[in-house]
Amino acid sequence: MAFIDLKIYSEELGMKTGVYVIIPERRKAGEVTKTLYLLHGLSDDHTTWMRRTSIERYAEKYGICVVMPFAGKSFYCDMKYGMNYYTYIAKELPEIMKTLFGLSDERENNFAAGLSMGGYGALKLALREKGRFCAAAGLSAGCDIATRKAKSYYPSVFGSEEAPKEDNLFELASAGSGDEIKPRIYLGVGTEDFLYEENQRFKAHLLKLGYDLTYRESHGTHNWDFWDEYIKYVLEWMFDKI
Repeated sequence: MAFIDLKIYSEELGMKTGVYVIIPERRKAGEVTKTLYLLHGLSDDHTTWMRRTSIERYAEKYGICVVMPFAGKSFYCDMKYGMNYYTYIAKELPEIMKTLFGLSDERENNFAAGLSMGGYGALKLALREKGRFCAAAGLSAGCDIATRKAKSYYPSVFGSEEAPKEDNLFELASAGSGDEIKPRIYLGVGTEDFLYEENQRFKAHLLKLGYDLTYRESHGTHNWDFWDEYIKYVLEWMFDKI
């Protein structure tokens, strides 16, 4: 596997930004490489998955590309007082990856996953960009954006208003429940995680709406021991049966 510490210019952000990329070194002519967009949490950045897990070794087993972008404390939104991180990651970045590495933009070849804030972001990507992402996994995901309103970062993301429907996972899932094409979804959370109850409510919501949901829980809290274990389950779920 090749590891690339990539610096690119984003038109959406209006600046240079960092992206970590893991990609197979040798690909046969015409061979399609599936891509996982792997998103960081609120207190982290795009380097953390590489530093805190063995994601490169795990990805090598499946021959996939892993793209790890930086998103600050944006909650993967086009911020009210900040930058357009949603549009950058959902639309601009995949086009850049296609140009640089010849990655496929077909739905069946693109996946999203993340932890905590990144879990929320990955689920939102798949629910909003159904034509681009076929599956998404949220680990210890912040599923209910409405509960974030008291947090210090909320005004910069949403201003003083309620988060719009396009950033509310419950609203997005409901709006897309009747669509012919829906993403497969994986939720994984520790039973001692402070976000456990949110995940239970979102799980029930998805099942009620008839989504193809895989759910897994075990003893664990909001930490890297849990996420390093569970990202292996996610990769198996995403790629073993393909």
